[in-house]
Amino acid sequence: MRFTRHLVTGLAALLTATPVLAKDLYIYPAGGQSNEQMDKDKHECYNWAKTDSGFDPMAAQTASSPPPSGQKKSGGVAKGALAGAATGAIIGDKSKYARRGAVAGGLIGGVAQSSKNQKIDQQQQQYAQQEATKNANNRNNYNRAYSACLEGRGYTVK
Repeated sequence: MRFTRHLVTGLAALLTATPVLAKDLYIYPAGGQSNEQMDKDKHECYNWAKTDSGFDPMAAQTASSPPPSGQKKSGGVAKGALAGAATGAIIGDKSKYARRGAVAGGLIGGVAQSSKNQKIDQQQQQYAQQEATKNANNRNNYNRAYSACLEGRGYTVK
């Protein structure tokens, strides 16, 4: 449960902490454009790149799909021990076989629950990675469109 909460919190922070407009880019007015003209061109190119790429770096980013459901659980050892004790008591000498069954059931139940929890962790990590990659690709497409617009207006963009 705690890992899920941390994963969702981290993913939300990643997606909502959008960088400032064209953060990665250096823009130089190669044609001697004034600061006012450069601000106007940046704004117009922001609007064009946003429309062309379908990505708005100024908007809070949201996940494209809901995260995988699944909550880590505990109790596999206890459930397994109870089932093993009951089975052991049915098989034979109640105290001897019940103890052995409880130990064996506890081990099996714990391993099975741990395996299920690991699968949930892997699914959530894969989801977070896919969302981060998708966000980075969208941001890259936006930056390419923004740069193309500014270069078309006589700016050097790196």
